[in-house]
Amino acid sequence: MRKKHLTAFVLAMAMACAAGCTGNSTSLNPPASSPAGVENTDSQTDTAAAETTEAQPQDQTYTPGEDCVKLLGRTYQMDGTLWLAYSGTGIEFEVTGKSASIVLYGDSTAVNAAADDGCARFAIYVDDELLTDEMMNIGAKNITLFEGDEERRAVVRLVKLSETANSTLGVRSIHVEAGEIKPTEQKDLYIEFVGDSITCGYGVDDEDRSHHFSTATEDATKTYAYKTAQALDADYSLVSISGYGIISGYTGNGEKQENQVMGKYYDRIGFSYGNSGGQNVSDWEWDFSREPDMVVINLGTNDSSYVGSDADRQQEFFEGYVDFLEMIREKNPDAYILCTLGLMGDSLYPTVEEAVAAYSEETGDTNISAFHFDPIKAEEGYAADWHPTEATHERAAGELVAEISSILGLK
Repeated sequence: MRKKHLTAFVLAMAMACAAGCTGNSTSLNPPASSPAGVENTDSQTDTAAAETTEAQPQDQTYTPGEDCVKLLGRTYQMDGTLWLAYSGTGIEFEVTGKSASIVLYGDSTAVNAAADDGCARFAIYVDDELLTDEMMNIGAKNITLFEGDEERRAVVRLVKLSETANSTLGVRSIHVEAGEIKPTEQKDLYIEFVGDSITCGYGVDDEDRSHHFSTATEDATKTYAYKTAQALDADYSLVSISGYGIISGYTGNGEKQENQVMGKYYDRIGFSYGNSGGQNVSDWEWDFSREPDMVVINLGTNDSSYVGSDADRQQEFFEGYVDFLEMIREKNPDAYILCTLGLMGDSLYPTVEEAVAAYSEETGDTNISAFHFDPIKAEEGYAADWHPTEATHERAAGELVAEISSILGLK
């Protein structure tokens, strides 16, 4: 990929972000935490100042926010940049104009990257056609979405493919020549998926079970969760971190990993070793203003490495699962809760069923049930570290779509 340095004028235009969603041409100084350089990929944004009249649309540079883009999953505004952490987070908008481009920021992982490992992977689609799939391995990039002499109308979607733990991705600005942008419509159905590496799409692009973790081989759009949302024409949110569980994260020596539990970050924008200006997304609370119609929980796979067949630990998992359900219900009072397990082992599924039944009996909450996934089938193959391939995710999505449709009375 050829790298070009933007002119000072283009950089100024990239920083020209008015409050809210109104574009203007006044340049702003980037925040102290912002990257110093910008890479222009594919083709350079037209820097010629367009002559405008009252009858002509003007060039606009937008700060991405809910007034001008649809927010996908949990996002957070900081210093004029929209940050994406969890897998599948992103933006979607309709743009009309002669050309359009987007400026992305990397966090500390990207700025200090010696290679792609750990950097955020993202994809951009224009009218559902993949424009680019790449790693955020430098401080900032300016990517041309389209350009030409004639006005064009298109739907643009940017999705963070990799998970929150290693790195985050910032959307700084969207520039349109002779046009404007607006958010796409929200879907009638909204589903939240809470999980671990399976929900993150760990290794789905590396079908060699002897290989190990890399953000470069994660792809949230190939997971059972994303595929389920697409099949049901639903908005979605993925709240997942590889290795995490209910009472313990994955352990190879039987010692409890109590810091790697989803309850610790469920009410947060995410958790990441990458940061921007010293701030971590785990510092930012999620407001739960839009309640999902359903919360799908897929946790317990990592707990099983700690629990095993020990009766006391199974009881601890049971109690921890009930506590987690209470947390989910507190934040989502009206959502249906569907508790799943099985793709990478189902030894704790009976305990999940028991926890769901006990919680329902104790609270009187009947808006909840359990659902069993069949473990990976040999003919589906294995991805990195024995994780599900896209074929397994596809099969699981079909099973889950049928279950959700039955529960919610969907056609």
